[in-house]
Amino acid sequence: MTVPTPPGAPIRVLIADDQDMVRTGFRFFLDAQPDITVVAEAADGEEAVALARRLRPDVCLLDIRMPKLDGLEATLLLAGPEVADPMRVVVVTTFDLDEYVYGALRGGACGFLLKDSGPTLLAEAVRAAAAGDSLVSPSVTVRLLRHLTEEPRPAAAPRPAPPAEPLTDRELDVVRLVALGRTNAEIAGELYVSLSTVKTHLSSVQLKIAARNRVEIAAWAWQNGYAQPGS
Repeated sequence: MTVPTPPGAPIRVLIADDQDMVRTGFRFFLDAQPDITVVAEAADGEEAVALARRLRPDVCLLDIRMPKLDGLEATLLLAGPEVADPMRVVVVTTFDLDEYVYGALRGGACGFLLKDSGPTLLAEAVRAAAAGDSLVSPSVTVRLLRHLTEEPRPAAAPRPAPPAEPLTDRELDVVRLVALGRTNAEIAGELYVSLSTVKTHLSSVQLKIAARNRVEIAAWAWQNGYAQPGS
């Protein structure tokens, strides 16, 4: 099973995007970070999957729209529920154009990044993924998940499964703040609890709602109406 990058070791990143300028820009900034190194680039999804499986980078940055194999399919192959040793994938998307980001979430992506988020957030997303966490900026969380959950649900689409065990009031407080894009430290501060307590609640929530990561917790909260203060 993939484990967090050892302290002191550079975070090894694969960049997959069909635009040369995007790959060059991402590489230029990430390679300038003392704790990050780009080990491979791919111009299409098939190449990305092959390189990722061979090199086992710590983090894969995947564009959604790529030739041969799109980012959704590549994410599923690298991090999906059927993958024995899932890799850490951060999906890079243009929000207004990409209609299928939720598919990437269900496919195992541990983070979302808008292409115009800027270099600082890019590095933060890579570091969060390498640490086994997820990064979804507040603006992405709120805009993306609200957009997805406000879309009309097809008549045949199943409702989200209820949790295996009811969430406690405190767990719901944590879930609500995750859905609003708060970090663990911010949640601890708002709820006046320790950071370890927040992590314990998140682990319990993941088990109860069968969420693979923090992003799925946020999506579940939006789908079930727990993403607003006082809900």
